[in-house]
Amino acid sequence: MNNINWYPGHMKKTRELIEGHLKKVDLVLEVIDARIPVSSKNPVIDSVVLHKPRITVFNKADLSDPKETKKWLRSYREQGISAVAVNSLSGEGFPALYKRMEGLRDLKNKDKPVKRPFRIMVVGIPNVGKSSLINRLVKRKGTATGNRPGVTKGKQWLLMDNGMELLDTPGILWPKFTHRKTGLALGFLGSIKDEILDTESLALELIKELMKIKPEVLWDRYRIETENMTPLEVMEAIAKNRGYLRKAEGVDYERTARTVLDEFRKGKLGRITLEPLEE
Repeated sequence: MNNINWYPGHMKKTRELIEGHLKKVDLVLEVIDARIPVSSKNPVIDSVVLHKPRITVFNKADLSDPKETKKWLRSYREQGISAVAVNSLSGEGFPALYKRMEGLRDLKNKDKPVKRPFRIMVVGIPNVGKSSLINRLVKRKGTATGNRPGVTKGKQWLLMDNGMELLDTPGILWPKFTHRKTGLALGFLGSIKDEILDTESLALELIKELMKIKPEVLWDRYRIETENMTPLEVMEAIAKNRGYLRKAEGVDYERTARTVLDEFRKGKLGRITLEPLEE
């Protein structure tokens, strides 16, 4: 898992779609995962969007450490970058997002005799919750959503009740992850399909990371005191506590790995930010 390459054809088409429609939109909403603000921010989008007005949306803020999210938002604000933290499922943070979008719309249409619809493009890597965010913005189930990368396909314009129009795009990843930590972070959150990764090694790396930044969550969830234990020993202890054992082979590493990854992704381990601002 040193260098992960994953750039299927539909990713290339998505980039071309974004480039082709950029002139037609007034604002770009870039959706990132609040738990990994660095790794879920696609550098390709920076080069494509360029100087188009943009708001960075820290989605899934209900799953991240609130103190760390506030630090990230403050850092963005100090750099003059517009950013908002939201929970697309509950609607928390959306009033602030609406306020910023409507402010940009009013500025765009100021002094214009004919006010055309304000158009917004939503972009982001797979599995950061773009479709859930759009569903909340249009207040209906208007897009295909799922917990697997690449569920939303093609382009579609959706109308908001304030007259704004949204363009959803499929998730776009970049051709190569040069930093191992980036590939791991995306794997932890499911932005890379589990089928192309070694699930057991990925879960082991996640346990290792949790032991470093927030070991108490392993006690709270699995009743395991991790001091003086290796990540592998912790995984085996989780398997024993859950009864994931095979008669002939012993520990069922595959089932244990999938359980740890699934429970982390669903927030069952608590609110965790894997990329604190200090790092």
